[in-house]
Amino acid sequence: MNLALFDFDGTITTREMFGDFVRHAVSRPRRLAGNFIFAPLIIGYKAGWVTGNTIRASVVRFGFRGVPHATVSELAAQFCEIAVPGVLREVAMRRILWHKERGDKVVVVSGGLDIYLSHWCEKHGLELVCSRLESRDGVLTGRYREAQCIGEEKRRRVSEAYDLNTYEHIYAYGDTKDDMEMLEMAQTRFFRWKEMGR
Repeated sequence: MNLALFDFDGTITTREMFGDFVRHAVSRPRRLAGNFIFAPLIIGYKAGWVTGNTIRASVVRFGFRGVPHATVSELAAQFCEIAVPGVLREVAMRRILWHKERGDKVVVVSGGLDIYLSHWCEKHGLELVCSRLESRDGVLTGRYREAQCIGEEKRRRVSEAYDLNTYEHIYAYGDTKDDMEMLEMAQTRFFRWKEMGR
């Protein structure tokens, strides 16, 4: 059996979906307040002074802390039905189908949030390794359960979840520098849908 690792945002989809999900799932009052609170961070991010990790962690903390997991999960399922289909890349969906028809194990490896990616992956029969939100007693804490699943964390989490020595061949698909460590794990790798040399 082969293993196929797919980044989600920008690889399976045409763009990053974190912001779209936040706009869909965070209450309007919190979003409006967040526009003012996060303005300095956004300016810093655009200037290169603030990392994407910091922005995402801050938004998750402000947007989801104290909200019932079930409420956000229901909104996430709606998001996957309403918003995600319109941004899927045809080339990505064809490639996923190709792998599945060959009997390969197909895994989405993403910095995106489990609360919506789990719905999408379940619908398409795919496995998932991604950033996970922490909840206690059914309520989101506003924190990640562990490090965000980007860069070296992608490699670590995939290696932890799968015995790579049991696969005949590994394929990987990504589109940003945060995918490079995952791409290095594969014998056949695609960056922005162009095959990379070894």
